[in-house]
Amino acid sequence: MTKTLSALMLSTALVAGFATAAFAQDKNVKIGVLNDQSGLYADLAGPGSVLAAQMAVEDSGLTAKGWKIEVISGDHQNKPDIGVNIARQWIDVEKVDVISDVPTSSVALAINNLVKEKNSILLNSGAGTSDLTNSQCTANTIHWTYDTYMLANGTGSALTKSGGDTWFFLTADYAFGAALERDTTAAVTANGGKVVGSVKHPLNTSDFSSFLLQAQASKAKVIGLANAGGDTINSIKQASEFGIVKGGQKLAGLLMFLSDVNALGLNIAQGLNMTETFYWDLNDGTRAFSKRFQERAKNKAMPTMVQAGVYSSLIHYFKTLDKLGSNPHDGAKVVAAMKGMPVDDPLFGKGTIEPNGRNVHDAYLFEVKSPSESKGPWDYYKLVSKIPADKAFTPLDKSTCPLLKK
Repeated sequence: MTKTLSALMLSTALVAGFATAAFAQDKNVKIGVLNDQSGLYADLAGPGSVLAAQMAVEDSGLTAKGWKIEVISGDHQNKPDIGVNIARQWIDVEKVDVISDVPTSSVALAINNLVKEKNSILLNSGAGTSDLTNSQCTANTIHWTYDTYMLANGTGSALTKSGGDTWFFLTADYAFGAALERDTTAAVTANGGKVVGSVKHPLNTSDFSSFLLQAQASKAKVIGLANAGGDTINSIKQASEFGIVKGGQKLAGLLMFLSDVNALGLNIAQGLNMTETFYWDLNDGTRAFSKRFQERAKNKAMPTMVQAGVYSSLIHYFKTLDKLGSNPHDGAKVVAAMKGMPVDDPLFGKGTIEPNGRNVHDAYLFEVKSPSESKGPWDYYKLVSKIPADKAFTPLDKSTCPLLKK
């Protein structure tokens, strides 16, 4: 072997070694918060979720250890095609490692497929469909905050057991609404109740009069609102105008957020039951975070459970990267490592990420206070009961996730 060839081989080996070392020490991370920034879900997610992500970066402590972390955001307008186009651009061109939040189940299911294809990561906080950890589960998605099974087995079961044994559903006509009606129907029938009818309404509906008249005519004891955000607010306001509750029927907001109660006001929202996994005034940890969040929020609102879930999921992600020592830019590998670490943070407490990607933690059944019970701004909920983690979500032996068959 000539000296020139030998030197060339040594030089190539050194370059390869340096490249490997550089890759091994890669401490660059890019987070994309994808949600509804201007529509009916903007208050429950929107800019507040972006703030929550920024707070998670700051609180992670990674930047002091030499990590470079960037947060960007996009508005999917509740449309799967727009959401996928943004996410594809982020992953392919802008090298985004994690897509966070993603309310609107139809958008989340589409992004779920994309991150699997691209071996990226989806930390879902905003979408509700339990299919994300059942038939549509992947090794690249973690469902963090809540899902339709939890909502159904919280609010649905509680109201049926308390005498609301006939139901009529007002259901948003997309993936989330269908999943919530399906899961609540199962909970109602399991507790001896009966569903007497349902009607679907388009997403982002302004006039619920025809749908509410059908619900009123059904004589069902409970009208289940299988919708969210602005649709829930509008349907409850118009039900009040029609005197539905005064007529003896009970409204069940199957997915209610703190922002919805704030928009409705306690005079209209009082007495409503809802199941959530986070409330700002639950304990010292939730109060401390929420106060910091409110001080920085442009609308000075307390965080919703979706926004809290964005923060919590990213904190766990950053803990995992810290343990790994670098960013491997391998979605399935990082998600597997996240599943292998116990979850524990001030917002959701102790939890476990199951093999199907479901983050399992406690949930809570709340009732909205009357104006006379509230002690001040944002003092909206009283705790009815705690739902333990092992009861709140789909039991693993009942999950249809294909990953569990391996």
